[in-house]
Amino acid sequence: MKHNFISNRVNSIKPSPTIAVTSKARELKAAGIDVIGLGAGEPDFDTPLHIKKAAIEAINLGKTKYTAVDGIPELKEAICKKFLRDNKVKYDVNEISVGAGGKQVLFNALLATVNKGDEVIIPAPYWVSYPDMVIIAEGIPIILETSIENDFKIDISQLRKAINNNTKWVIINSPSNPTGSCYTMDELEEIGRVLDEFPNVGIISDDIYEKILYDDFKYTTLATIVPQHKDRILTVNGVSKAYSMTGWRIGYAGGSKEIIKSMAKIQSQSTTNPSSISQYAALGALEGDEEFIKKNNQVFSARRNLIFDIINETQGLSTNKPAGAFYIFPSCKNLLGTKTKNGVLLKNDTDFCEYLIEDAGVAVVPGVAFGKKGFFRISYATSDNLLFEAGNRIKKACAKLS
Repeated sequence: MKHNFISNRVNSIKPSPTIAVTSKARELKAAGIDVIGLGAGEPDFDTPLHIKKAAIEAINLGKTKYTAVDGIPELKEAICKKFLRDNKVKYDVNEISVGAGGKQVLFNALLATVNKGDEVIIPAPYWVSYPDMVIIAEGIPIILETSIENDFKIDISQLRKAINNNTKWVIINSPSNPTGSCYTMDELEEIGRVLDEFPNVGIISDDIYEKILYDDFKYTTLATIVPQHKDRILTVNGVSKAYSMTGWRIGYAGGSKEIIKSMAKIQSQSTTNPSSISQYAALGALEGDEEFIKKNNQVFSARRNLIFDIINETQGLSTNKPAGAFYIFPSCKNLLGTKTKNGVLLKNDTDFCEYLIEDAGVAVVPGVAFGKKGFFRISYATSDNLLFEAGNRIKKACAKLS
């Protein structure tokens, strides 16, 4: 009899759908098929030169050994200064954790705090990894439905009803992946009042797209709004998105000493420290000039406007206009139930996205991957020419459906 070596834990989760779509697009390109990939969640800009120089200098100075498990002191101090400068939130160095990307920081946090049966409330659509991370930690993801009419943001009365004695965390993500929606100061104040009412609940605020904003949107993080609850808020951020450093893998968090210490214990038994060189590069990023971020945002804003207009001109598609990040999340509900020219029925958003790859040569991610059926995500972190071409291919493909 064949022994089953695979754990129930692994069988209970799925591979990252966004990575799967990006990999499929790469495979098709390698096979000589003309595919435009709009699935990747990373800027197409190169890492700025002054950040690369900081990494090269670290290499030349021999800073290539193990570091403290959850971050070099200089980087932690720079993160404290960043929180104070940008968010008016004061953290000490022992309230800061540095990991191999925001993903690992979130993973550490959930493993360090969630017990079997604890519930974590996650508004949908959500970043694809939140529910699976909770499941790995033996918690229960509680999915809170949001609506396009409310710009995919939490309804406070709905949130109150979802909280019970088993609730450990609520996760919020602003600007959002996959929708680009951002919480206003007033909306965060409402969420902060929930912390007043439920003293045993914490909030994980995923701020990774904090600096990628449009139309003069005024960004605020939750810990700024309710500093009295700072110990029950874990603020997660990183250098991947705004600084074009996805491959460098540096994320960080600010939170209570107790949680941060527990996260370090988890990390000490998994990866130990993040790459020493990447940490010095991140230090260069946080201490360096950020003028390039404004320029990048101007490019992103133009791309957003371009794809927003094309989608809303496309038969059967409609979308909200994002206030941040570099994603747009159109509805394809009006095209479900239609047929392709080959007579194939498009029953759901997965069918629709497969049709776009096959007919239009455009790779996007189905909404079901984000917990929201009938939608799909486009990343506009690609060149204007490719985005324009992809948008028009989508428009033509949709016009063929009957």
